[in-house]
Amino acid sequence: MESISGRSNSGRPTGTGPSGDAGGSSLSGRAFSRRWVLGAGATTLLTTGLTACGSDDGPGGGGGTIDAFVYGDDAVKVQQTAVERFNKSAASKSAKGTVKLVKVPGADYTSKLRTAMGSPSAPDVFFNWGGGSIRAYQEAKQLVDLTDTIAGDPVLKSGFLPAVLAAGALGGRNYGIPMRGMQPVILFYNKSVFAEHKLQPPATWAELQDVNAKLKAAKITPFALGGADTWTELMWLEYLVDRIGGPEVFAKIQGGDASAWGDPAVLKAAERVKELIDDGAFGSKFSSVSYVNGGAPAVFAKGKAAMHLMGSWEYSTQLGKFPSFAKNDLGWCPFPTVEGGTGDIRNVVGNPTNYWSVNSRAGNKDAAIAFLKDCASETYAKALVANGDIPTTSNAAKLLDASPNPEFAKFQYEMVEKAPAFTLSWDQAVDADIATPMLTEINKLFVGKSSPSAFVSALKELK
Repeated sequence: MESISGRSNSGRPTGTGPSGDAGGSSLSGRAFSRRWVLGAGATTLLTTGLTACGSDDGPGGGGGTIDAFVYGDDAVKVQQTAVERFNKSAASKSAKGTVKLVKVPGADYTSKLRTAMGSPSAPDVFFNWGGGSIRAYQEAKQLVDLTDTIAGDPVLKSGFLPAVLAAGALGGRNYGIPMRGMQPVILFYNKSVFAEHKLQPPATWAELQDVNAKLKAAKITPFALGGADTWTELMWLEYLVDRIGGPEVFAKIQGGDASAWGDPAVLKAAERVKELIDDGAFGSKFSSVSYVNGGAPAVFAKGKAAMHLMGSWEYSTQLGKFPSFAKNDLGWCPFPTVEGGTGDIRNVVGNPTNYWSVNSRAGNKDAAIAFLKDCASETYAKALVANGDIPTTSNAAKLLDASPNPEFAKFQYEMVEKAPAFTLSWDQAVDADIATPMLTEINKLFVGKSSPSAFVSALKELK
């Protein structure tokens, strides 16, 4: 089962090849799905029986073994090792509890979790994407509010980048602890093409338009875009709304204020998108090009397009498909500012990370919290780096020399570390019943079936 965004439920794009396909490993070719920031795709089926879920005494029973549901992809080995480490630790003995990891096949994760959370055998701890993915559980009072726990614990309080903790929150309250790597959306560019045409990466919208004009004069499409997958189009609106109106605009939408779709920043962002399309910035056939089957990455790597706005897994995608391009010609920079806008160029959109949340009926909350604290440890962060991920821990910078590409890893980490705001991908941040029609309206805007004003009007009707 694919997610509504056309990506596997762990967050990276689904499809074939290292961008989110079956198989692969680490940054050198791991399949990247976009929801977590983002996993090996729904075809990596690490199965365990889902019978006898919940703690030995049942949720709320106290003591014994607690069950932790996790998305079953290739990255799960980091969590498996963490469980084994915790179960042998003094913290486990002190809390009088151990953890059993329940690896749920990626294709089934969301539905299995939903079913389990409504049953007597619900997991005590579970993997999620924060934001809209947990809102229903929070509203049903099924989550432990971790805000005060984090604030009162030195390890948790200082253990993670603030922007990442905040990105997974609901209503300013924390219901999750970061447990995987970060994957911000980045503007990538072809260094050889830019050098040949004496271009510099654009830092402002005016510079971007100037670069576009020069590239088109050279008969090079400015941007690759896999428009057959609507989530690739979404990234443009996410950044434009942020740069024009700041992160507060979408924060209101995420909080349930549908009228915020009528903020002038949304209309202006849609108008910028239409200008790009009408100007040929994405070429004339982008709506038939897919990201998940490798089409858009190939257009970019072969020099037919000079830039590509994509999640940080683009590096892994290119390294797996076009290793020479990835190693020699792939460049990266922040999304530019928009003149007159209020958004900071340091703001980031994308997938901050995945989170562990605790069921309010967990049998041994002390053991659950003690287990979650391991995610802030240097040992855990090192395991993520070895797996090709960029940890969201505050001490991770010193570990990144061990990454498959230290330069790119440090760029990502510093990008997120310095970000005043990290906006969760819209289709992950809002409820599913809003995300689906939202993506439909975005696609209509890009393919010319809706005008910017009609786009805004349609979004304001989403409840």
